[in-house]
Amino acid sequence: MNYPKNIEKAIESLSVLPGVGKKSAERYALALLSLNQNQLQQFVDDIAGLQNVHICQKCGNYSDGDLCPICKEHGRNSEVICVVSSSKDLIAIENARIFDGLYHVLNGVLSTSKGVFPEDIGLDKLFKRIKEENIKEIILATPLTLDGEMTALYIDKKLTGSDVLVTRIARGLPMGGQIDYADQTTLQQAFSGRKKVNNE
Repeated sequence: MNYPKNIEKAIESLSVLPGVGKKSAERYALALLSLNQNQLQQFVDDIAGLQNVHICQKCGNYSDGDLCPICKEHGRNSEVICVVSSSKDLIAIENARIFDGLYHVLNGVLSTSKGVFPEDIGLDKLFKRIKEENIKEIILATPLTLDGEMTALYIDKKLTGSDVLVTRIARGLPMGGQIDYADQTTLQQAFSGRKKVNNE
C-alpha cells in the first residue's frame, strides 16, 4: 500500500536532496504534515522563495538581486579578492571576521576526473575582474583537497608574470578539510599565515 499521491510526490522531491534517502524523505514529508496550516504554508513559501535567488553578476555569490550585499558594501578593501569554491566558504570566512576585502565564488573546483574544466567554473570571469578592477592581491581559499590544490595552482600559473600577489591560505586547515566546517580560530590562523602559492 502506498501513501496518497501528494505525499508520495513530496517524498520523491525530498529524496533528491544530498544525503536524503527514501526513508529520510518519508520521515521529513510526514513531519511536514504534522505542522499546522500556517507553519506548512510558511515552509512552502520559504522554499518557493528560493526561485528568487540569483547569482551575483560580479562575484558569483548568492544574492537577492543583481549584486550581493558584499559587492554593494562600501568600505571594503577593493584591492584584494579572496577566491572560494562556494558561498558556504564565503559565509564561514565572513563570520570569522578575518577579511574585509572582496570575494570571488567559483561554485566549484577543477576536476579532470569529473570533467570540470576552467570554463565550467568561470575562471575567465575572475581574470577579467582582476584586470578591470586593478586587484593587487588574490587570496586562494579553495579547499585543501587535490582538486582544490589543482585549482589554486592553475590560477597561480595563469597570473605568473603579472603584478598581482597570489597567496594561499596557510595549513591551519587540514588537508582534505572543508572551510565551512572550520572554527574561527582555525580560519584566523589560515588567513594570518597565508603565503605565496609558488615559493620558487
